[in-house]
Amino acid sequence: MIYPIKSLDGVSVQSARITHGGALAHDREYALFDSEGNVVNAKRTAKIHLIRAKFDEGLKSVTLSNQDEEACFELGDSKMEEWFSDYFGFSITIRCNKETGFPDDLNASGPTLVSEATLREVATWFETISVDELRQRFRANLELSECEPFWEDRLCDEPPRTVQFQIGEVKMEGVNPCSRCVVPTRNPITAEATPKFQRHFAEQRQASLPIWAIPEAFAHFYKLSVNTRIAKHQAGKSIHIGDEIQC
Repeated sequence: MIYPIKSLDGVSVQSARITHGGALAHDREYALFDSEGNVVNAKRTAKIHLIRAKFDEGLKSVTLSNQDEEACFELGDSKMEEWFSDYFGFSITIRCNKETGFPDDLNASGPTLVSEATLREVATWFETISVDELRQRFRANLELSECEPFWEDRLCDEPPRTVQFQIGEVKMEGVNPCSRCVVPTRNPITAEATPKFQRHFAEQRQASLPIWAIPEAFAHFYKLSVNTRIAKHQAGKSIHIGDEIQC
């Protein structure tokens, strides 16, 4: 999955090229900012969950919709800024970074990685949340199949050590388990908050910590998926669905 506009809907792709900034091409390539230069994302406002974004196949244009209207734009068009400004009620500018995108963790700006088995396990912790909804809540880029729940914890070590691994032709390093914010506590479509989500998740995560996990990598247990880093010399290579992971 890649997310062309930070905090909006993602796109499933068969492959993704690595940029010189160590990111997946087109992932978080655009982001919204207010007049003071502060990012406008789902951490800041739940209202962003109510926006739907559908991208064309070439990722050149996007159809944006909310409860009141729908409009199509070329990505980066200044008219998009007007649309978002009207929606949020304050001035919005859009910035583009084709090399690094706009990651939350500047020290680990590669794709986030989780396993399908992990998502299925976490879904058993919540009676009303499906696996697909968890995917939308946690917004990982890469999903591993055919492994045990929390297998990805093998890719983390006690800081500042990292774990070297490879997916297909791309060499990467696991930096740390991804600390989570308020975003996964909300329904990604309605923005409705799930009561006590963070507390219950952390309790279950700690209780389910696999024997291969490094406890020192967890200052707390509201963490899921792995943050990664990709060196510049990997630029131009691609990750494909079906690639195997080696570590």
